[in-house]
Amino acid sequence: MAETQIAETLPHRAAAAPRGRLLTGDRPTGALHLGHYVGSLENRLRLQDEYECFFLIADYHVLTTGADRTREIAQHVHELLLDYLSVGIDPERSTIYLQSLVPEVAVLHLIFSMLTTVPRLQRVPTLKEVMRDLKLETASLGLLSYPVLQAADILMVRAQVVPVGKDQASHLEVTRELARRFNEMYGPVFPEPETIVGRVPTLVGTDGQAKMSKSLGNAIFLSDDAETVRRKVMGMFTDPTRIHPTDPGHVEGNPVFIYHDAFNKDRAEVEELRERYRAGTVGDVEVKKRLARALNEFLDPIRARRAAWAAAPARLEEIIVEGSRVARREAQETLALCLDAMGMDYFRAARVGV
Repeated sequence: MAETQIAETLPHRAAAAPRGRLLTGDRPTGALHLGHYVGSLENRLRLQDEYECFFLIADYHVLTTGADRTREIAQHVHELLLDYLSVGIDPERSTIYLQSLVPEVAVLHLIFSMLTTVPRLQRVPTLKEVMRDLKLETASLGLLSYPVLQAADILMVRAQVVPVGKDQASHLEVTRELARRFNEMYGPVFPEPETIVGRVPTLVGTDGQAKMSKSLGNAIFLSDDAETVRRKVMGMFTDPTRIHPTDPGHVEGNPVFIYHDAFNKDRAEVEELRERYRAGTVGDVEVKKRLARALNEFLDPIRARRAAWAAAPARLEEIIVEGSRVARREAQETLALCLDAMGMDYFRAARVGV
């Protein structure tokens, strides 16, 4: 993408889509990987023309598990923005914004925190998983209320749909409950958003673990170069029962074939490899080499867009600033609706002027 093409995406913004609003986002904790793509990014791209889209860079959420690493956030924000743009999220059609530039979300988080209970939040499945992974004996108040802040993010723009990975689906139930609770107590302000899960809800890691993860070191990143992808693929876990290339192999549950199914556009090649693998007439090395080629073909245009955007740092800042202005206007309107419904819009003139 040439710099002039990048610049052309900034001044214009598509009109609101008639089917409503979409919000989703990511914590800036490191590079996005193939699991993020099939779990959520792919849906975001598909839905850009169907919804008015808000894509959140959730830097406040980093504090729930990384309050001691705040100096890393700025670089991660930059990398996440490049990931978004490189896969094809278009700032002309969508709003990309930074959570901390929209302070109204903290007020909405406070209001929602009064409408749920500690036992309800303790039942969110991902809380136990995070505590286990980080070896935490107790959760901080911020980690416990992570789904409440997430609800504030979503309902701040009154989103109707939220594309997420499978592991985040339980959080959306908290969002729906909070929207319903607020509407019942004060009046109809919020929609109850629907969840859209990706075509591969959870992508297995390269080591055969149940989930690709940055922290587990089993991920192929969208920003990996071709040689890094090849090296990671050649080291992938396959069928542990297969000793020799001539042994019949198992395709079901085999990470290499899961990746072929997800990313190899040559369906005839995938079917051929599947049949030969079961018959013991193709070895793991050939199957992996073809997967590395397919993944690099998939990633090549992403790499090209990333390089073009990275060469225009001023444009990146403009995208964040402009997107955050758009999001904050929506947040201010939502907060005004909330306070009005609650009967707390007293001293309105003074509140606007503060």
